Amino acid sequence: MRALKFFVPALAILCSVLAGPARAQADYPNKPIKWVVPYPPGGSTDLLARLMGQYLSTKMGQQILIENRAGGGNNIGTDYAAKSPPDGYTLMLVNPANAINATLYPKLSFNFLNDFDPVAGIIRVPNVMTVTKNFPAKNVQEFIEYAKKNPGKINMASSGAGTSVHLSGEMFKFMAGVDMKHVPYKGAGPAITDLIGGQVDVLFDNMPSIIGHIRQGSVRALGVTSAQRSPALPDIPAVGEIVPGYEASAWFGMAVPKGTPRAVIDRLNHEVNAALADPVMKARLADLGGVPIPGTPEDFWKLHRMETEKWAKIVQFSGAKAE
Repeated sequence: MRALKFFVPALAILCSVLAGPARAQADYPNKPIKWVVPYPPGGSTDLLARLMGQYLSTKMGQQILIENRAGGGNNIGTDYAAKSPPDGYTLMLVNPANAINATLYPKLSFNFLNDFDPVAGIIRVPNVMTVTKNFPAKNVQEFIEYAKKNPGKINMASSGAGTSVHLSGEMFKFMAGVDMKHVPYKGAGPAITDLIGGQVDVLFDNMPSIIGHIRQGSVRALGVTSAQRSPALPDIPAVGEIVPGYEASAWFGMAVPKGTPRAVIDRLNHEVNAALADPVMKARLADLGGVPIPGTPEDFWKLHRMETEKWAKIVQFSGAKAE
């Protein structure tokens, strides 16, 4: 009898302990969620997180707080997110630099594919080869001719070493046979500011953060980096029309620290896919030049692995180095 009296309370405590995580997952989310963006405000990564975060906040009943942690070519924010608790309250805005940096940086404090779990893909977008309003060349062919006559004199801005913005430019340099000076910034926002001001000459920026400035006429688009022209800028040719075989696009998605409960991942995946199917959200993403890439967490990780292999080859043949 004495043993039974001891066993019943002990069993109750054990059940309570075991039920704790399950209850927490069932109640998820019960507090604000932090979404880490490894760039400063104003760039495509930040704009996308804020647009999607606003939608998710409404649907999930908790605020999605965007936390900008810029620097280190995307690595500072990524390292911070990788080391955060795997409880579903820290999200990572995945971008091409997470695939590129695996090769570009010889030593990283994390292994992205091993230290994160995938949630969902969001969109794929082209970059846009954009120049200052007064740049002498009016199209891609004229730009190449001008660059060959002025080797090393064109300043090519980027949102940071190792970003798709940087590597799109490096690929252009290699395939077009031109020499340009790379000027890395800590995000697209400050790079665009200097492009508008004429401190730099050209930027291969992700379409969402540059398209508004193109439409306003404060900068001039020469070409899009996708294989075909973009419906968002139908009058702008693809760079590949002049440089055969040239293609480079950016993609974005969501991941969480490794070990996050699958129930939490499935809830987030469901909400992201619902957002991508929402007519209003689809229209807003299309206006930014984005094509939704819905699917399972596994679909997104398959894309990430393919892109990691693709950009590794580009890093190697371009000779790009972290700066």
